[in-house]
Amino acid sequence: MANDYDVIIIGAGAAGLMCAATAAYRGRKVLVIDHANKPGKKILMSGGGRCNFTNLNSTPANFLSSNPHFCISALKRYTPQHFLDLVERHGIEHEEKAAGQLFCKDSSKDILNMLLTECEWSGATIQLKTEITGVSETSVGFQVKTNGGILHSEALVVACGGLSIPTMGATGLGYEIARQFGLNVLPTRAGLVPFTLHPELKDQLAPLSGVSCDVDVHCNGEHFREPMLITHRGLSGPSMLQISSFWQPGDALTIDLLPGQDAQAALTALRQTKPQSTMLQYLNKHFPRRFAQALNDMNQWQGPLQALKNTDIEQTATALNRWTLKPAGIEGYRTAEVTLGGVDTRQLSSKTMAVNDKPNLFFIGEVVDVTGHLGGHNFNWAWASGVAAGNAA
Repeated sequence: MANDYDVIIIGAGAAGLMCAATAAYRGRKVLVIDHANKPGKKILMSGGGRCNFTNLNSTPANFLSSNPHFCISALKRYTPQHFLDLVERHGIEHEEKAAGQLFCKDSSKDILNMLLTECEWSGATIQLKTEITGVSETSVGFQVKTNGGILHSEALVVACGGLSIPTMGATGLGYEIARQFGLNVLPTRAGLVPFTLHPELKDQLAPLSGVSCDVDVHCNGEHFREPMLITHRGLSGPSMLQISSFWQPGDALTIDLLPGQDAQAALTALRQTKPQSTMLQYLNKHFPRRFAQALNDMNQWQGPLQALKNTDIEQTATALNRWTLKPAGIEGYRTAEVTLGGVDTRQLSSKTMAVNDKPNLFFIGEVVDVTGHLGGHNFNWAWASGVAAGNAA
């Protein structure tokens, strides 16, 4: 029958498309359905439109999960090099921006077109603008009710992502399906997301919107040394996005504004060699001028260094090497790159991504409780989990 398939995949994103091509190359009759009008919308917007499609240095340590060992199997069996080989077979030009982080030289469209080409070559069908109104189990597999009719399949793969960036079409459908089949869904929250600030600090920093500097930010035993970006709403940039996945409401951030430098030793030496120097002159050598002036004003540093006592130097250095602040919150799913939490992986096979007691029901990608650091790791999980399910569905 026309509406009968071996595999139906819900979600035409990175994981779903990868899974579709993998399963179809095995000779399976595969249908991908998505409510969106275009496939791979998050692929297109990723990496500033250039798609940070993998990270060559990715390891299981780059992933957060309540079951941290779960991701190891899939990531070992489909590595960043495997995906890079695919990219190069399609002749996609790419470049390494930061250590291990590979981006398209031209556009994210190259990666999406590659995945769509693989689906076409393998014989997988993609059906968009398809609303799902119900999913149920049958004696021979699954029934999926849609606005275009009823579909049947032997295997069902849920790859419809998390809650991040609802303007891209994100919904909680994957979690609803998981709960319907008795699976535990761990609490979800926004990850890789900018911080908002309390009014006083926000007002002090807002004029600096667009200023970026290298920092080392600490929270809950984790730290990241990467750029921090001041925005008109708060703090963003790679360092802030990274640490946001470990931050909880009420936690303080400790930010080293001079990573790798001992401000106390430097200021003590400068006081001795150039006693007439001011803090502003010192700051101007290390920060963008607008940020230097703001730091100077916020801390009310005045006069020459020779006027500062040792205790003054110590307090000043602490403000630079251990600037402590409590964010008001985070911007939420609206701008979050990922969703933390999701389908509890203890109920899934780490080899196939199938539900332990339902071997033809699979959950892959962002919908499960595996979340990568910033820098291409989440795509690695999409590719690896997609291939794992595609080889079994």
